[in-house]
Amino acid sequence: MNDGGQGAGSSAGSKRRDARRNQQTLLEAAAAVFVASGVEAPVRDIAAAAGVGMGTIYRHFPTRADLVIAVYRHQVDACAEAGPALLASSPTPHAALERWVDLFVDFLVTKHGLAAAMQADNSGFEALHAYFLDRLVPVCTQLLDAAAAAGEIRSDLTAYPLMRGIGNLCIGAESDPRYDARRLVALLVAGLRQPC
Repeated sequence: MNDGGQGAGSSAGSKRRDARRNQQTLLEAAAAVFVASGVEAPVRDIAAAAGVGMGTIYRHFPTRADLVIAVYRHQVDACAEAGPALLASSPTPHAALERWVDLFVDFLVTKHGLAAAMQADNSGFEALHAYFLDRLVPVCTQLLDAAAAAGEIRSDLTAYPLMRGIGNLCIGAESDPRYDARRLVALLVAGLRQPC
């Protein structure tokens, strides 16, 4: 009798894990599609990238705004978690910063479509922006501090202005194929280096 109860409990836990894993796969696919095609990309493209039916997407995210917000939070969390991992695995703190900024730029591409997707929900947008700052400014600070301590960059740099500058460089990239925001952001990050 006890085995049957444990089996049912572990089966429910397994289903919850599967549902979370499926949702993660869906969010990663949606993020990739949003980066490549913008937040107005057709749901069928997201479904195809995730390997699921469109009904699965609508079951998890009834509206486009729900999906965009979930992707936004997913990318914020991924960027926040990536910082310490990149510091631990990169050859130098500056290399970790460069790789992290690449992830941040991917996030910004999605973020720029968020305002339109949220439309009139200003308080919801403000809450997400606060979440963004609370999660990412400390990570960027950690990366800058590590690079400064290693003597790779100037020590008077702070995270918020750098992140804002990167964000400003990304504005308009989706509407002008001649504008390469990634190249300019890479030049900015390279320019943080201390002169030899």
